[in-house]
Amino acid sequence: MAAVCFYFQMHQPHRLRRYSVFDTEPDYFDTKRNLDVLRKVVERCYDPASQLLLDQVNQHDGELKLTFSITGTLLDQLEADAPEVLDRFVQLAETGCVEFLSETYHHSLSFLYSRDEFRQQVELHAARIEELFGQKPKVFRNTELIYNNDLAHYLSSMHRFAGVLAEGADQVLGDRPPTRLYKPPHANGMKVMLKHYRLSDDIAFRFSNRDWPEWPLTAEKYTRWLTDAGNSEGVVNLFLDFETFGEHQWEQTGIFDFLEALPGAVLDAGHETLTVSEAMGRFDATDEFDSPHMISWADTERDLSAWLGNAMQSNALHELYKLEQPVKASGDPQLLEDWRSLTTSDHCYYMCTKYFADGDVHKYFNPYESPYDSYINFMNVLDNLRSRAGV
Repeated sequence: MAAVCFYFQMHQPHRLRRYSVFDTEPDYFDTKRNLDVLRKVVERCYDPASQLLLDQVNQHDGELKLTFSITGTLLDQLEADAPEVLDRFVQLAETGCVEFLSETYHHSLSFLYSRDEFRQQVELHAARIEELFGQKPKVFRNTELIYNNDLAHYLSSMHRFAGVLAEGADQVLGDRPPTRLYKPPHANGMKVMLKHYRLSDDIAFRFSNRDWPEWPLTAEKYTRWLTDAGNSEGVVNLFLDFETFGEHQWEQTGIFDFLEALPGAVLDAGHETLTVSEAMGRFDATDEFDSPHMISWADTERDLSAWLGNAMQSNALHELYKLEQPVKASGDPQLLEDWRSLTTSDHCYYMCTKYFADGDVHKYFNPYESPYDSYINFMNVLDNLRSRAGV
């Protein structure tokens, strides 16, 4: 019987305030809006979903294993404004059934632009996870599952990770299943675990769609699909935004009832649940996952077009990373923190001009009227930061 891996991603950015070309104050972030969004997501999702999962882990007495990746930007916000939620994740860690992964502290695209900054953000995040949860992360998850062979090779050179997560992208897998573990070329023992995007998206995107032929989705029906997908071997990787539960899929859809029933249904069917690192220790990498081009879990294309699909995005990121060395040379810790907060990928995501199949996703918590407003606002902030860095 195939194992099942439940993995949840959690992130909220520091959104920018409206910043005009005439502004001179270095307070770039919309404190009120960010707090309002956080409180809304805490009420709808983080609080009830984390309590539900803690109850389920305790109820199943060590049989239910979960994996989380929480960005540094969200950890900071939870610590300041929702400590009760952070305390619950500490309780989850203390059960011994929950693993926390490594990623870039600021949910950045730094691997694409600066390996030095990438390494520093990874180290900052790992230190924060150990401080809060007493764990040294063993597996890496890049921002939005952005991945290629080069990332795996670089991670292997860091000598701290057993493996990395990636999207089970059809353009790389072909007709091979995402339920196997794979090995990247030239990466010295690293393993790659792949998101089973069809089954994950059944929950994340299709759960409440009454026009979907499989609606309503029950835990028993879904467990049968897991059994079929696993083909009695390997591991079925369900990778989801945690905000799926209560925020993307509202409570009225029955999503919490589904989440509460699912672990029992999965375990009763004979499946074992594993954390990501447990799965990597259990299963051998049976084939090569050769991804010379960047893939991600974003949008229908599963590439970088959500962040680098137009000239505005490319220009904004180019100008941002040009400031890395002057900012770091300044020795100003607040300037560095402001610059790193600007590396958060959401700022560039808001500049995306794709409003077709993926339009609703790009509008989610987007504070701007248009991608062009986002670009202008970001560049106004960057101009002020540039002057602070003495450039």
